[in-house]
Amino acid sequence: MAEPTYRGAANAAREKDLIARIADGDRKAFEELYYLYHRRLARFLTRLTRRYDIAEEVVNDTFWVVWKKARTFRGDSQPSTWILGIAYRKARNAFRTSARLAEKNLQVEELPLTDEQPADVEELRDWLGRALAELPVEQRLAVELCYELGHSCEEIAKIMDCPVNTVKTRLFHARGKLQRLLPQLATPLLADTSARSSAAPGHKT
Repeated sequence: MAEPTYRGAANAAREKDLIARIADGDRKAFEELYYLYHRRLARFLTRLTRRYDIAEEVVNDTFWVVWKKARTFRGDSQPSTWILGIAYRKARNAFRTSARLAEKNLQVEELPLTDEQPADVEELRDWLGRALAELPVEQRLAVELCYELGHSCEEIAKIMDCPVNTVKTRLFHARGKLQRLLPQLATPLLADTSARSSAAPGHKT
């Protein structure tokens, strides 16, 4: 089944209609909007944190607000901007809370990546995830909104409720940090991969 999308004028009109129906208590409309956004939001959030429980909590909290606040949506912005604005605020608060817990050295278990992924893909995801984790929360969210979900700086400014220049500054600093971090993180990964290849049965030097 093709992944649903929320970009485009036709989809925006459809989603505005769904939100209007949700405002009237239409649960089927809510389920349809949930289906349209859940996978995209979940993927977006799990690229920002390996804590899948936190990501799922943010998704659920986001849709709970959508259900409760649908009447406040006036259509002045795209539905995706409104929904992602809610998700952004929930994610920012959740990630900051998680960071404070980590600073207190509380034992919080990370859920593993799915077993279906090949080992090299898991390592790559871990590598990229560790690099993103080194960024401040606001920069991480800006990077993912821009490069994962494809929003413009103007759209991100609405989602993050800040000036466009602030978004551009966050992206500029994030790119600079990632350029420095990724080669550093790649070195042990590549060395470990080379060592495993050398130790593999039938390997010839």
